[in-house]
Amino acid sequence: MGKGKGKSGKGTVAKLPKTKCCASRSKCGRCPLRMLKEGTLPSGYTVKRRQLVRLDGSKVTKKKLAKAA
Repeated sequence: MGKGKGKSGKGTVAKLPKTKCCASRSKCGRCPLRMLKEGTLPSGYTVKRRQLVRLDGSKVTKKKLAKAA
């Protein structure tokens, strides 16, 4: 099957940040550093040493990240 709208039909999907910055000169659209600067990072998350981390200290998982966004 092809990629497209699923059965839910929610429309737009929030852009999730990467878990680690790729350190490219021109920041990509999902760069956690760029998202932090713009204020589009999901609440409860921050960036330390180019890594996406949670404010409460728990482990970052893609499942939790998708739920937060």
